[in-house]
This record gives sequence, C-alpha cells and structure tokens, in this order.
Amino acid sequence: MAKYKPQHARLLFIDRQLRENRFPNCATLAEGWEVSISTIQRDLDYMRYELDAPIEYSAKRRGYYYTEEQYQLPAIHIRESDLFAIYLADKLLAQYEGTPIHASLRSVFGKIEDSLPDKLTTRPGSGQELFTVLPPFTTVILPEVLATVFDCLRTSTRLEIEYRSPGGEPAWRRVDPYHGVRFEGDWYLVGHCHLRCEIRTFSLARMLRVRPGTERFTLPPGFDFRRLFGSHFGIHWSKDNFEVRLVFDHRAAAYVRERQWHPSQVIEEQPDGSLLLTMTVNHLLELKRWLLSWGDAVRVVQPVSLAEDLHRTARRMAARYDPDQPC
Repeated sequence: MAKYKPQHARLLFIDRQLRENRFPNCATLAEGWEVSISTIQRDLDYMRYELDAPIEYSAKRRGYYYTEEQYQLPAIHIRESDLFAIYLADKLLAQYEGTPIHASLRSVFGKIEDSLPDKLTTRPGSGQELFTVLPPFTTVILPEVLATVFDCLRTSTRLEIEYRSPGGEPAWRRVDPYHGVRFEGDWYLVGHCHLRCEIRTFSLARMLRVRPGTERFTLPPGFDFRRLFGSHFGIHWSKDNFEVRLVFDHRAAAYVRERQWHPSQVIEEQPDGSLLLTMTVNHLLELKRWLLSWGDAVRVVQPVSLAEDLHRTARRMAARYDPDQPC
C-alpha cells in the first residue's frame, strides 16, 4: 500500500535539495521520496507556476537548481479556499484585544499572511466588510495581572494574589495556577487555593495585585479540567450534580430549541407548543441568572429548591418595582 505523502512535505524536501545545490532531477527525487516521477514533475510545475519558484534545469549537472540564491519557499502551503477560515479567525481576535496573547496572535497571523504566495489574490485582511464579530462585554483586567498569571501558568510557578471576593475585603492568597479559562468576556484562573485548601476559580478582574512566588509546583495527577467542568453551566462548579427540568412556553420554545445550551440537554416537545428541557449541571448560580433572563417564559419543575429560590427572587424584584413604594 502506498504511503500517505502530503504534497507540502514533498515540496519542503525538494526545496531543501535545491537550496543545498544537489542538482536533483525527477528520478532522484522520486526515489528519495518513494513516489512516481510524474508526481515529482507535477510538484516542480506547481513550484514554478504557482509559487513563482525560480527553478531551472542544468543540462551540464543533469538536475534542477534555483537561479536566485535568496529564494525561500513559502513556509505555509495554503489553498485560496482556506483563506476565508483565516479571515474569520482574524476577526475573532477582537475578543482578545488588551490581553498579552493578542499581540502574539496578531504576530502569528502576520507571519501566515507573509508566507502566502503572491499569486493568491485574496488575502486574510481583504473583504473585512463581509463579517463583524461583536465581542462580549469584557471585564477590566490590569495588564500586569494578565502577564504575571499567564507566565506563572506557563512555568508552573506558585502565585500570590491580592484578591477581592464579591462583597468582601481584599486579602492575599497563595494559588497554584492549574488552568486558564476565557468565558463571556472575563478571564478566570482555576487552581489550588492554599487558604481554602481546595481547587477554586478566581476572576482575574478581581485580582488587585499579583506577584510570582519563589516555589514551583507539580500538577496533581488526578486533575482533569474537562472532567472537573464536565457538567458546568457557566464558570462555577461544585462537587454536586443537579438534574434540572425546565418548561419553556411557546414564546421561547423556538429560541431554545435552536441552540445547544448544555452537552447533557434533552428536549421534549409538548402538545401545546411548549418544550421540556432536561439537563444535569453541577452548579446553579449561573443557571439561575440565565433563567431570570427568560422572565415568565420559563418555569422550573426540578429541582424544587431552585424553583423556590427563583420565587423568592421574583417577589423581591416585584417589590422593587411596586409603584406604591418610595424611591
């Protein structure tokens, strides 16, 4: 059975032979790469006519060579049809603006663009008016916080943070940074908190000051981010699992059924046009916020504790909007 030989790998092989002035010909190249002579001839034609490679044949040396010593084969072989995907990815970079990785990603895209053959008329930066990516609302994170956290993540260095929990006073904590998460416009750090002696999730926006520690740590063998957050609904998580059953009325049903809200979700259509959404999550805080955004178009069937919590919240909200209450 013939081996799978991607064309770009062959082009790199041919390019190396030419740059080293070995004067290869179709027969020697075909033998060295275990392909047919006709395949090599097609590769040489592609390099000549599509990549503008200055290749000539020397009758004296009975092989091919570059007529321009400074010529370099483009580092990336990419089809014009692939440029649209690059273009969209470039647009998605907007959501990372203001972070340390934004400049690095922009640099990578610049290198991709520079490596494309001049014959490709569609560039990643062209046609920018075709799509607009509206990034989510983002939190304000100090640049030095991002840079230090990312560096400690990369080097497995213990981190010291001055952290302000919602409604609490700032306090210094020592954290072993395990994993970084980008979610709905905020960056989060998942790691072992030495104050609480357990894995916690920290918002980088609530870090007032950070400094790298002097100690390194080893990621625990049992830590698996995908398993830890496997049934999450949002960024929060717990060790418990809750089976949630929600009834959305006909007004909301069309919007609910067109999205994947959770990997475990099961949708059951109801005779009256409503639908029953069932899923298993391991935290209820962000699920509650999501349910409140639907107003009276949803009813919680299970768990009862969540239904009672929403009922209390709705009564407090109604009291705030009571026209007979003073402002």
